[in-house]
Amino acid sequence: MYPDHTPQRSVEVHHPTPIPSPVAHSAPVVPVQPGTVPTVASIVLPDGRVVTGYAIDAVRPEPVAAKPAVSRAAVNVALGGVGFFAVCGGLLLLTSFIAALTAFIGQLIILAAVIFGGWIAVQVLGTSGQKGGTTVNIRRAVIKRNHFHG
Repeated sequence: MYPDHTPQRSVEVHHPTPIPSPVAHSAPVVPVQPGTVPTVASIVLPDGRVVTGYAIDAVRPEPVAAKPAVSRAAVNVALGGVGFFAVCGGLLLLTSFIAALTAFIGQLIILAAVIFGGWIAVQVLGTSGQKGGTTVNIRRAVIKRNHFHG
């Protein structure tokens, strides 16, 4: 038990006294000795010291209930539903975009027609208004003033 190079010592084993736990109810507390006294374990450390204590069983957690397996068909149905709603949303956005684009192009056509129609109106009304007015030929007037007759 001891290494060869250390002198032997006497080992004194102490048995600890268990402390009863407090009871939460109002009944009188009667100390009860356990049916069996737990065994005391002693461990000798390499430097010769002895550690004594109760051996405690490790607390094992409750086994976790196994989750039920999800069927492959249920997964496929769920993914199919998500895909279907994604396609429906995409088509709704596409039709909204096409409607907005059509309205925009229609507005551009109307704007071009108004501008072009206004330009034509100015051309037609502008030439008919100048027929009754006086036309001045600057070159001829300058020549007459300087008395250049040709």
